[in-house]
Amino acid sequence: MFTGTAGQSLMAFGVPGVEVTVVGDVNDYCGKGLSGGRVIVRPVPESLFKAEDNVIAGNVVAYGATSGEIFIRGICGERFCVRNSGAEAVVEGVGDHGCEYMTGGRALILGETGRNFAAGMSGGIAYVWDAAGTFRSRVNMEMVELEPLDDGDVAYVRGRIEKHVAHTGSSRGRAILDGWTTEQSRFVKVMPTDYKRALAELRRLAEQERHEARQQEEKVHG
Repeated sequence: MFTGTAGQSLMAFGVPGVEVTVVGDVNDYCGKGLSGGRVIVRPVPESLFKAEDNVIAGNVVAYGATSGEIFIRGICGERFCVRNSGAEAVVEGVGDHGCEYMTGGRALILGETGRNFAAGMSGGIAYVWDAAGTFRSRVNMEMVELEPLDDGDVAYVRGRIEKHVAHTGSSRGRAILDGWTTEQSRFVKVMPTDYKRALAELRRLAEQERHEARQQEEKVHG
């Protein structure tokens, strides 16, 4: 655990089994190329500001990450999760160009985003808590669709928020969980259209394989 301000590229290419907690704030490229480690950023307990309304992490957090977890209690700068291909990240607001060119992984934003969200996003899934109902106007819709959460998404998002609260003490996360019956309907799922088709095709092929296996078993035991 570290206290204070972390410089550029904290936990760049962090590997499985390594966990770093910063009680303070971090600069740009935090979690760059993260490859299985865990990063936790939260303000010092004596802070008088509301974490969810203030920037605590710089630009390009989780750039090119391939796996691992990031939990940030506060707002990140621009280009959050750019080219993320496998990491799971939770934050309480982001600047412009969030999830740009993302190809995998999942991002959960418990707050507002800047403009041009999801530009060039071809894979992965983002979930945004759209309390003000303004998120759609900030999304680049060229490659994505906006959807409500299904049952699997609801379970995933709730689980992520619970972990976020456990790791960071997030007051926003707690408030969302306390009002879950209402708040879960305020989440928007950002789904790349090509990725959605690919997942549907994989499900179809898996079902076909199961069907063929059942037919083969019936022939053997017929």
